Amino acid sequence: MSSGLPWFEDVASESGLDFLHVNGHRVDHLMPEMIAGGAGWFDLENDGDLDVYLVQSGWLEPGNDPNPPNRLYRNDGNGTFTDITQTSGTGDRGYGMGMATGDFDGDGDVDLYITNLGPNVMYRNNGDGTMTDVTAESGTGDERWGAGAAFLDYDLDGDLDLYVTNYLYWRLETKIACINAFGETDYCNPNIFQAPAHDVLYRNNGDGTFTDVSKAAGIRLEPGNGLGVICADYDNDGLVDIYVANDGTRNVLWKNQGDGTFVNRAMLAGCAVDRDGLPKAGMGIATADVDEDGDVDLLVVNLVNQTDSFYRNNVQYFIEESASVGLSYVSRGFTRFGVGFRDFDNDGRLDIFEANGRVMRQEGPFIEGGDPYAEPNTLVKGTDSGRFEVVSPRGGVAQDLIDVSRAAAFADFDNDGGIDILVANVYGHPYLLRNVVSDRGGWIGFDVRAWAGGPALGARVSLQIGDRMIMREVRTGSSYLAASDPRIHIGLGKDANSPSSVTVRFSDGTTERFTRDFRVDSYHVLRRGEGESQD
Repeated sequence: MSSGLPWFEDVASESGLDFLHVNGHRVDHLMPEMIAGGAGWFDLENDGDLDVYLVQSGWLEPGNDPNPPNRLYRNDGNGTFTDITQTSGTGDRGYGMGMATGDFDGDGDVDLYITNLGPNVMYRNNGDGTMTDVTAESGTGDERWGAGAAFLDYDLDGDLDLYVTNYLYWRLETKIACINAFGETDYCNPNIFQAPAHDVLYRNNGDGTFTDVSKAAGIRLEPGNGLGVICADYDNDGLVDIYVANDGTRNVLWKNQGDGTFVNRAMLAGCAVDRDGLPKAGMGIATADVDEDGDVDLLVVNLVNQTDSFYRNNVQYFIEESASVGLSYVSRGFTRFGVGFRDFDNDGRLDIFEANGRVMRQEGPFIEGGDPYAEPNTLVKGTDSGRFEVVSPRGGVAQDLIDVSRAAAFADFDNDGGIDILVANVYGHPYLLRNVVSDRGGWIGFDVRAWAGGPALGARVSLQIGDRMIMREVRTGSSYLAASDPRIHIGLGKDANSPSSVTVRFSDGTTERFTRDFRVDSYHVLRRGEGESQD
């Protein structure tokens, strides 16, 4: 066990994030109440400071209370945030779940997509601190129970398409009263409803509109209880694939065929079920080249008494190695949702943060007489041996933060080279966990930009530092109902050297090599068209 000083301190209150999530629970235990709670980061004004968006839920049963709005907080650049929801036009009042970010119209400004218990909402960034609801004209207002979402360029045409997971075909009229182990009414297992939903793939038409190509692309062949989604090139063929964590049904790996269609390869690739051949309660997802062998590995987090699923990538297939990397005993005691691989102490090894919170009552609440669903979060440290060790104090904070946590979104919000975490809590205030690791190592960051200036989602960054061959992919969609900082952050350890060059393979397959003085402890902008073509 790694022990020492705290890694994070919660500064949400003093920073001005006064958001309070409302899930609408009154009497009945309604499924959406317990899995909501989205959050994320994006740079609304292109001023270099990442702003905060928090997804609100509201009320499901009829009543006189209007749903409170989602909230957007502008980063003031001095450690504080200002609520600009009203002036920005981003206060959707749907029963909110999650969010995705990306420059879908190619104008250099980051746009915002919100998933709801139908219909979803698309906001176009106007470039002046405001956004416009373009759901109807864009054709992206799916009316089902949206959950995870991510932008990607699956057809290599240079614009961002959109994938949205749907959880269940559920209506208030179909609610079911479920009983827990104590004989009390509680939240249900999703398979009780026998109503897995079909996900949605939207193709960007390049003119501000999207077309639902789910059927033509093969996506409608595999319904599931979809929650987390992450897009990455898992087989190194230059095409972005899609992995979906399903809650109680088999996870899905959509292999991109390169002709506009996908085929589910999860069972053949070994990442659909656990070692016993059974599906787990897949929620959040993280992916990274953990072992620095040139391909992206995969982590799916699950329900209490189920281990995390760490799948090591061997390009053509995955091997489930949760036990051998030390994650089996770490994870079983909690229900995990938000998750991410990040190097929080900048020692050159990726760590893992998991946001925890129960979905049914259990024995042994963590606070005497307190919330029976609340749990502390988990932080584990990567080591040179390839194993992960639990960090003490628990969750990396001086005093346990115990809530019903869901989304975990990662960003260096104060641009100091330490990765911070935004955590959304059901019916509670969020955490803003500022990185306070006392002896962080060196670091280097890359802000990879597309032609127009927006984040180059799907780009693959490769560089060599010493004997390390490092590869990272640019993405914002991962974790659970979350959107994170698109910048590449690499911990370098002590006495760090800088790379002499960096190679970027953009989402359409074109490759550029950037050569300059890449100073450590700095972010560097890599803009498409400014490097040396390698094609």
